[in-house]
Amino acid sequence: MNKWLELLVGLILVVGMILVAYYSSGAMTGQAWAVAGKSLNFWNAAWVFLKGGVFWFVIGIGLLFILLGLSDLRG
Repeated sequence: MNKWLELLVGLILVVGMILVAYYSSGAMTGQAWAVAGKSLNFWNAAWVFLKGGVFWFVIGIGLLFILLGLSDLRG
């Protein structure tokens, strides 16, 4: 695929998903998207996913430091 076409498609996908998340949260209309009484707030879902990723990243870094410290104590 052409490099410019790849950049354009990537940009369209990123901007498109940001717009979908923004409008699904009800920021413009004051009413969030819902199906059968269940909210489709993609903005909130993305935020929760990001917070979970940061949490597990910090846990992983902590475990890495523990393993490095144990390795130094042994040697």
